[in-house]
Amino acid sequence: MKMDPRLCWLPFMGPACEASDPFAMAQAELALGLASLEGVQARVSLLPGRGDGYEIKKEQDTYLVQGGEKGALYGVYHLLLSLHAGECPLTKWNEPAFPLRMLNHWDNMTGKVERGYAGDSFFYQDNRFDYDPARIRQYGRMLASVGINAISINNVNVHAPADRLVTDQLLPEVKKIADILRPFGVRLIIAVDYALPVTMGLKTADPLDPAVQAFWKKQCDEIYACVPDLLGFLVKADSEFRPGPYMYKRDHAQGANMLARALKPHRGMLIWRCFVYNCRQDWRDHSIDRPKAAYENYAWLDGQFDDNVILQVKNGPYDFQVREPVSPLFYAMEKTEKAIEFQLAQEYTGHQIDLYYMAPMWKEVMDDLRVMPKHICAVTNLGRDENWTGHHLAQANLYAYGRLCWLGREMDGKGEARRWIALTFGQHFPEADRLLSMLMDSREIYEKYNAPLGLCWMVTPHTHYGPDPEGYEFALWGTFHRANHQAVGIDRTEKGTGYACQYPEDMAKMYQDTDTCPEKLLLFFHRLRYDFKMKDGRTLLQRIYDDHFEGAQGAERLLSDWEKMQPHLPEAIYAHSLDRFRRQVKNAHDWRDIINTYFYRFTGIADEKGRKIYD
Repeated sequence: MKMDPRLCWLPFMGPACEASDPFAMAQAELALGLASLEGVQARVSLLPGRGDGYEIKKEQDTYLVQGGEKGALYGVYHLLLSLHAGECPLTKWNEPAFPLRMLNHWDNMTGKVERGYAGDSFFYQDNRFDYDPARIRQYGRMLASVGINAISINNVNVHAPADRLVTDQLLPEVKKIADILRPFGVRLIIAVDYALPVTMGLKTADPLDPAVQAFWKKQCDEIYACVPDLLGFLVKADSEFRPGPYMYKRDHAQGANMLARALKPHRGMLIWRCFVYNCRQDWRDHSIDRPKAAYENYAWLDGQFDDNVILQVKNGPYDFQVREPVSPLFYAMEKTEKAIEFQLAQEYTGHQIDLYYMAPMWKEVMDDLRVMPKHICAVTNLGRDENWTGHHLAQANLYAYGRLCWLGREMDGKGEARRWIALTFGQHFPEADRLLSMLMDSREIYEKYNAPLGLCWMVTPHTHYGPDPEGYEFALWGTFHRANHQAVGIDRTEKGTGYACQYPEDMAKMYQDTDTCPEKLLLFFHRLRYDFKMKDGRTLLQRIYDDHFEGAQGAERLLSDWEKMQPHLPEAIYAHSLDRFRRQVKNAHDWRDIINTYFYRFTGIADEKGRKIYD
C-alpha cells in the first residue's frame, strides 16, 4: 500500500528500512531521514547498557545522538521529528516515564476488530494471518517514533483460532510478526484463553492442579523456543463470560501466579486485567454497584501476586466512559505492580467519527494519581483503513498517547497537539491555530452533548454510538442512572452504595460532599433533585439542558471550522473528514433532542431560555 506522508506524523520517511536490531535501524533511519533535511549532519553512537534513554548534543555542525540500543533509535526519531517540527532537538539524558509502554489490539483472526472504527485488522483475515510486511514495518516505525515498546496482537476476548497462537499451529506466524517489529524495539504479547488446557484435552484448568501447571510450563517452553523475546501473556479472566480461576473456587492471585511461574524462567511477564464485575446484575438490587467491583475483587490480594505479574487497571471504575473518577484501585495495593489502561478506540467517545482529542483527559488522570503506576497501556484505535485511524484527526490521539507513555505527568496535551499538526500538515500550515483550537475544544464539546456531570451509560446498547437514555437502565450489565421525575444519579456516598469510601479518607470526604465534589462528577457520586442549585445558580435540570444545547452548537462550530480550512487541505483528506464532521453534527443533534426531551417528559419543566425541546 502506498502511504501518503500527510496521513502520518512521519512526513520525512520513505518505505521503512529493514534492519537486524534497533541500533542498526537507528543508523538506517537516520540516513534516510537526513536525506529529506537539506544541509543537516548527524551521527548516532551506541552507549552499551543504557536501555531506552538517549541524549542529543551538537559537536560543531554535527548533531550527535547517543543512547542504549533502543534509546539510540528513540533519539534518532526525536532528532528528526524535532527538526521537521521546527524545534530545537538538543536534550540532556532523556528516559521514558514508564518502562513498559503498551498497545492492546482487540483484533480477531476473522479480520474484524472488536470496537474497531478504522477498518479490519492489518494482521488477520479469514481466520489466518494476512498482512502486508511493509505496512507492519511502517507500523513499527510509528510506534518507535513515540517510544511505544510492546503490543498485544489479539483480542483479550480470545476466540478460536486465536487460542492457538501459543501452540505450534500458529507460533511460526507469530514469529514472523515478532521478527518484523523487533528492530523497532517492539515486543509482542499474546492474549491467552485461560481455559486452553481444557481445549487441548485436559479435564480442568484449575490453577492448583499439577497437570495444568505442567501444561503451561510445556507450552511456555515451546513458545520461547520459537519467540525468545516474547514479552508474555495478557489475560482477561472471570469477566463477561471469560473462563478463569473463579470457576474452580480459586482467587485471582492463585490463577495469575500459576501462569506467571510458567513464564518466569523465560523472563516473561503476565499482564492480568482487573476488569472483573458481575455482568448479570439485577437492576432491582441496589446493594450491588458495578464501579466497586475492581477494588472488591483485588484490593485484599495486595502482596500475594508474584513479581512478574502486572495488574492492568482501567483508568476509571466503569468502562472508558466520557468522564469517570480515577479507579480507587490505583490508591490501593502498594505491594503490587500495576499498569493503567486507557482506550484510544473511541468506543464511548465518538467511534472515531466524532472528534475527541483525549490528551487533556489523560493529563487529568495523571494529575489525580498520587503514586504513578509503573506501566501504561491503551486499546488501539488502528485498523486497515489507509489513514490508520478512520478519522484523520484521530491520529493525534495515537501520537499523543505515545508522548504520554514517554513523558507521563509532564506531557502537555496542547503542546503535543501543536507538534502533531506541524509534523502532519507542515510547520507552516496556515490553519494550525484553528485546527489546534478544534482539537483542544473537542472533548468539552463531546462531553456536553453526550454525558455532562459524570452521567454515564445513556448510549445505544451494543454499538455504544448515539443516545438511548434507558438502553442499559434495566439491563444486566450494572450500568444504571435511575432517573425518575424527581432526581437522577446514584448515591455513592457512605449513605448509599459506599463506593466513595474505597478512596483514601481525604478523597472520600471530598467526593461525598456536594460542595467539594468536582462539579463534572456530581452525578457520578450523587443522586440529585432536578432543582438542585449548581454553583453558578442554575438548577441541575437547566444545566443539563444548557450543556446539550451548547454541545450541539460546538459540533456545528467544528464543522464550520473544517469547511473554512478546505483551501489548505488535500482534497481527499478534506472530503473524508468533512463527512465525519457532518455525521458528528447529526449525532450531537440527536443527543441534544433525545436527552433533553427525556428529562422534560419526566419533569414537565421547560428550558428557561425558550429553546426547542420536543414533547
